[in-house]
Amino acid sequence: MDSKCRRCCGKFGDVKIENGRRVRLKVKLKAVAGAEIEKSVVEYIHGSGTMLPGLERVLAGLEAGAKKDGVIQAANAFGDPSFQREKRMSRREFPKDAKLKIGDRFMAKGADNQQNVILEIIKLTNDDVHVQLRHPLADTDIEFDVHVLQVTDPKPPPLPVDALGARSAD
Repeated sequence: MDSKCRRCCGKFGDVKIENGRRVRLKVKLKAVAGAEIEKSVVEYIHGSGTMLPGLERVLAGLEAGAKKDGVIQAANAFGDPSFQREKRMSRREFPKDAKLKIGDRFMAKGADNQQNVILEIIKLTNDDVHVQLRHPLADTDIEFDVHVLQVTDPKPPPLPVDALGARSAD
């Protein structure tokens, strides 16, 4: 294969992880001094916002075959503010006997009704409680161990003219 093919296919490991590249990797995430969070093969588009921000920064510039491990600080993992939405709720949705104050936290079921979410009170009005939806691991540093399997350009290479049934303009 020529150098053009290496750039688009990443077959020779010389394509570096950068924004817009499709990345396939083995990843193991674990709470520091805690339980394993994930151990799987994942594929994502680098820079699309689907990967933990701290992990994306660590992966930038790596090539297929690279291995890396370390710790991501909580603020760059599940504690990243971009992952934490705000929501306005009625006071009636909280326990009647609760004396609500800013900073209080409550555990609730997430939108998928499976994973828990922390509701942290950030503002109180007469009828409403404004909360920030926080991931249960938002305050936890995360250990990571990754092995980059493949880095490719997500766009397919252009088709040759003869494959399209067109004639070249000779």
